[in-house]
Amino acid sequence: MSKFEKLLYSLAVFLLVVSPVSIVFSKATLAEINFEVEKQKKEIEKQKKTNESLTMTIDELASLTKIQEVAEQQGLSYNNNNIKSVTENN
Repeated sequence: MSKFEKLLYSLAVFLLVVSPVSIVFSKATLAEINFEVEKQKKEIEKQKKTNESLTMTIDELASLTKIQEVAEQQGLSYNNNNIKSVTENN
């Protein structure tokens, strides 16, 4: 056997050993990344639900009845005659 043939056989054996290891490593890395993606998706959904809940709370607190209730607690009263509309003239 010549040195070139020995080198080719050594390279072939090396590739036969390294290829499966690298495939397993890359699949494990991909699985880990997919796990992290799913984890992030769950966190995003949880945050969306929290945001929706907070938006509903804001809408409830900004309703006219709630504003009137808080105004009455502070000793204020609703008088429609004191309300003035502002319009823009072009």
